[in-house]
Amino acid sequence: MSFFKIFKSSDKKKKAEKYRIGMEKTRKGSLSLLKQLFSRHNSVTEDLFDELEEIFVMADIGVETVVKFIDELKTDPRVKKLQTAKELQPIIIDKMFDIYLKGEIVNSNLRFNKEGLTVFLFVGVNGSGKTTTIAKIANRLKAEGKAVLIAAGDTFRAAAFEQLQIWGERIGVPVITKDAGSDPSSVIFDAIQTAKAKNYDVILCDTAGRLQTKVNLMKELEKIKRVISREVPGAPQDTLLVIDATTGQNGLNQAKAFIEATDVSGIVLTKLDGTAKGGVVLGIRDIYNVPIKFVTLGEKLEDIEYFDLENYIYGLFAEMIDEE
Repeated sequence: MSFFKIFKSSDKKKKAEKYRIGMEKTRKGSLSLLKQLFSRHNSVTEDLFDELEEIFVMADIGVETVVKFIDELKTDPRVKKLQTAKELQPIIIDKMFDIYLKGEIVNSNLRFNKEGLTVFLFVGVNGSGKTTTIAKIANRLKAEGKAVLIAAGDTFRAAAFEQLQIWGERIGVPVITKDAGSDPSSVIFDAIQTAKAKNYDVILCDTAGRLQTKVNLMKELEKIKRVISREVPGAPQDTLLVIDATTGQNGLNQAKAFIEATDVSGIVLTKLDGTAKGGVVLGIRDIYNVPIKFVTLGEKLEDIEYFDLENYIYGLFAEMIDEE
């Protein structure tokens, strides 16, 4: 069954509704030019490919990723058999899946410890939405029946742990903190001891988001991970990099230091509803080969979704798919 036919189901559309609504800015932004493009071109030509390339670059998929995508699209055997330009649309969507999946089964789920305590470590630059993301995930895990604890490991910014304390009180999740300037590793150590003593299921650990030199960043994160793995063998189960979708390629460049400094196993893309360049998901996956675990599609506590590739593609091309 083609992707277009999957979304003829009203049930499937209902499940993708948050993505459709949340990604409206992207569809009305650069991707709105797709409809005009296919109405202007009757057949598949080099000019069509050139314009497609420009549109996808504007959608923030990333220049290198787009060039590779267009090259693969041109050489796809199905393209040679097309009679009209519009017949290219389902092939484009198939190729979007290929960019993300890369021929692999991609596990976007959080990795929980089968027995005992699970530790999730959060990294990312200041302003990426890391603190709010931790609160949203804590709220979600609590709703799923998990006993959750937060470790306010960003001790270099008083506002960071104060904000977490406010969130913790609001959602009913305890937050372990220390005075500003304390060793972040000691905060996380204390949180682990508390979690063990009181049988918590999950700890969410915040870390500093300063744009330090890569060497200092690496040393700090290595120390934190050393403490975690010593106290909870096999942890952290996931190290999640939080990226602000509205910063696009700049956000990717800033995040590069974190990816090089530690073993990032998943990405949380925040404010996807606030950008007209939602194609950044595909660029992230292509450049860093790291799966997206969550996206945020609004400011409410509930506005965080486990990443679903089908729903995301529908969010990008809803009008195109519905018209087919």
